[in-house]
Formats: sequence, C-alpha cells, structure tokens
Amino acid sequence: MIKTKLINVRKAKEFAQGAMARELHMTQSQYQRREKGEIMISDPEWEKMAKILHMNIEDIKEDEPGKVVNNLENNKVNYFGSNNYFYNIPEFILENQQDYINLLKKEIEELKEENRTLKEKLKDI
Repeated sequence: MIKTKLINVRKAKEFAQGAMARELHMTQSQYQRREKGEIMISDPEWEKMAKILHMNIEDIKEDEPGKVVNNLENNKVNYFGSNNYFYNIPEFILENQQDYINLLKKEIEELKEENRTLKEKLKDI
C-alpha cells in the first residue's frame, strides 16, 4: 500500500527521497520501496521519519496489512509475504562506524601523498 500521507508530508517539507534515505541510513531505493509499500516500515523507522519531518507519527503513518512476527532473538523483524529483514542498529554504532570510515579516508589521502612524494624522489634518482 502506497504511503500517501508520508509522501505528501515529505514533499511539503521539501525533502527528497535521497535525503530521507541518508537520514535513515539506507539507500534511496530502499526508502522508495518503503514509500511504495513494497517493504513494510517498522515502528522504529516510523518514529525516525516523524522526527526527521518534525511531525507526529499519526500524521504520517498508515496502517500496513499483513502479519508481523518480531523475532527478538536475532533482532530482526520478519514480514510474511516478504523476504526482507530489518535490523535495528543503535545510532552510536552507526556513528562509530562513520567516524572509522572518515579516519580510513584520511589515512588513504595521507598514503596517496606519501606515494606521490616517493615517486618524485625516485624521479630525481
């Protein structure tokens, strides 16, 4: 079921799908599939979307048909009729990973510069 309320509010707030996807730590395609109703939106995702859009959940959420089973052992939610799994990763872990990625990017740039310097020295030999 297409999430008309969500789409209308997102557009009214001038948020692109890509911007929403980045805020939710997913690809634009994954977000688009949620709006189209191809992938069910979990309650934590509804909460994050409402926070991003500065709205109440009731203003954007639409009921989703289908049976939901919450498997807390594996920290995943299975939606019958779909092979999609949703993992709720704590925000601090995502931030930590982003910090690590940024550190690695910095190190790569430093190594590239060192490589250029060594190439210049070899030319002089």
